[in-house]
Amino acid sequence: MKCSICSKSIETTFLGKMLGTYVKDGKGKLHSICFECQKKFASKEEILKAIK
Repeated sequence: MKCSICSKSIETTFLGKMLGTYVKDGKGKLHSICFECQKKFASKEEILKAIK
């Protein structure tokens, strides 16, 4: 799985859960966001603007 902002591969735990989050845009599409990009962009609005 890749980050929607920086296109890096997102790490997973041994149970298969990703170390990041999902953000839903206005159309209802889920975007995966890595932990580093969560630190850079504080709010959901900033994250949605940064998605490619």
